[in-house]
Amino acid sequence: MTTTTTPTVSRPRASGQVSRHGGRPRPNRVLPKIKTVIIAASAYLVAFIFLFPYLVMILTALRPQDELQDATYLPSTFAWSNFTNFWTSGLAGNLWVTLQVAAGSTILVLIVALPAAYYTARHNFRGRTAFLIVVLITQMFQPTAMLVGIYREFYQFGLIDTIWSLILVNGGFNLAFAVWILNAYFSSIPRELEEAAFIDGNGRWGALFRVTLPLALPGVITALIFTFIAAWNEFVVALTLTTSPENQPLTVALNSFIGQYEVDWQNLFAGSVIATIPVIILFALIERKVVGGLTAGSIK
Repeated sequence: MTTTTTPTVSRPRASGQVSRHGGRPRPNRVLPKIKTVIIAASAYLVAFIFLFPYLVMILTALRPQDELQDATYLPSTFAWSNFTNFWTSGLAGNLWVTLQVAAGSTILVLIVALPAAYYTARHNFRGRTAFLIVVLITQMFQPTAMLVGIYREFYQFGLIDTIWSLILVNGGFNLAFAVWILNAYFSSIPRELEEAAFIDGNGRWGALFRVTLPLALPGVITALIFTFIAAWNEFVVALTLTTSPENQPLTVALNSFIGQYEVDWQNLFAGSVIATIPVIILFALIERKVVGGLTAGSIK
């Protein structure tokens, strides 16, 4: 009787796998591809192009008056007094007005957009599509095109040269964006989660505040941060509706550095840098949630 033996074939060990003899895995050293290097270099180049104007603004804000016309990248001495003059010139009060307008507009949008977006996302009522289309159409209008009507309306109500007029205008023109992005986010949250909350004894408001809103927090933050930035940077409406220097936001107050015959560039840029810092810090703190909110509804 003959016996046949089957030859044993040794399988090649996967790269990076630990050997039987207790040896350490050898990491794969893959050189970066040329395509990856080109993409990274292009990204850094684009970032530098966008950041270069801010760099010029900061360096100009630090230049002394007699070096503004010099063709040098760095000033010989840094004039830090340009930044301290911002607080002594009374612009700190205008910065406070800007903060009030931006915060008030954001709270107004939050109060109105949340229930509107939630109701349109959870109820298929008659006229729902028409309502969303009308909201989208209002986003297409710019405050500049309606400036005469806006001024006449607030003049009749006696709200010219008040902070409330700026809050209402900025809140109204940013409401459509907030409703649409929150509607998309609420629609992406499964209804079954709210139904489970109903079974546990929660009502509609309890399910909204305990289940839906925590899950929709990235979308809510995205809507609020865009509303805040839009109200913070608004200029044309504020220039039209405010006349007293103490009631003007910082965007309008900085315009006082531009004279008929000369421009106070160093103080203008110093104020612009100070006005930009709060928005940059706020956006950097919640950047991840903003990205998550912008991709709301893209995956089912």
